[in-house]
Amino acid sequence: MTDIDFRLVAEVSSDSPGAIGPLLEQLVGGTVTATPEGFHVDARMRGADARSLNRFLLSALRRVERRTRLRAEWTGNGETHRFFDYVPKGSRPASPGQPGA
Repeated sequence: MTDIDFRLVAEVSSDSPGAIGPLLEQLVGGTVTATPEGFHVDARMRGADARSLNRFLLSALRRVERRTRLRAEWTGNGETHRFFDYVPKGSRPASPGQPGA
C-alpha cells in the first residue's frame, strides 16, 4: 500500500493547551494558530489512510494531556474524511478547488 498526501484542517482543544502546543507544532509541521478554544491546524501529512493518521495524531496528543479533543478533516485522493476524536463522522468527495482534491 502506498502512502497518500493528506491535507489536515482541524480544531484541537485541551485542558492544558500550553502542554500540547509545542508537540502539535512538531507533529504536523504546518500552520498551528492559537485560538480561544485551543488551536487551529492547517497542515499536510502523509500516511496510508485518514483514519490511521487521525489515530496517530490524537494518541500522541493524549499521551501529553488526556483531555484533548480533535475535530479534523483529512482530504486526500479526492475525498474528505471527517473525525471527532477517534470517531469517523463521514466522508464526501472533496470540493473541486480544495487542496488534496
